[in-house]
Amino acid sequence: MSKLILPQCEIFYPKNILQEILFVAGGRRPDEDFFKKLSVGRKIFAIDKGIEICRDLNIFPEILIGDFDSADNSSLTWAKKNKIPIEKHPIDKDFTDTQLALNLVNEKNFLILTGIFGGRFDHLFSNVFTCANSKIRNCLVDEKELIFFVKSGENFSVKFNEMPKNLSLLPISELCEGVTIKNVHWELENFTLKQNFPNAISNRVENGEIKISVRSGTLAVYFNF
Repeated sequence: MSKLILPQCEIFYPKNILQEILFVAGGRRPDEDFFKKLSVGRKIFAIDKGIEICRDLNIFPEILIGDFDSADNSSLTWAKKNKIPIEKHPIDKDFTDTQLALNLVNEKNFLILTGIFGGRFDHLFSNVFTCANSKIRNCLVDEKELIFFVKSGENFSVKFNEMPKNLSLLPISELCEGVTIKNVHWELENFTLKQNFPNAISNRVENGEIKISVRSGTLAVYFNF
């Protein structure tokens, strides 16, 4: 098992990872203290407006990527002044900035994406389904929300430093079969969840650790803090 350490929790998952990379995007801006904790010891890739929190905290990303339709000019000037590599794409393109950023890493990495929540629903929808179907292990997180993905045959456990207010199970594939979750108020055992009727919403964590597995399908596990 490998372990991902986040400010709110530790996630234990079955795949060995060589390096963790933090992507900071231009959605809801993470709390600055949270972002500082999240960034320690990790490479940072800034996606478009995500460069702004890097500038404000004087944290230098490995690269800045995007079409720059939302990042302010002063942040781009700061990036250029500090010789941060910039990969610029046209506004009229076939892929989102996040999808383009995913092409910069490989399956040996674990991606932690922040600055994803908030803002437009279509952006969040695209990011969730893009990340869920990526071959690269990843999670979406800020101080208020967390999503990670459990796929066919996988077992995860989560130990909490901060107890979540709610936990929801969101089927990404048409069916998620053999879903089992323990140490929550409404436990499941070998259950089938359907994408067209997502009813496993607003469960409650009963102690400091949960365990979850899926026999087949892709399941998003969502926490609200």
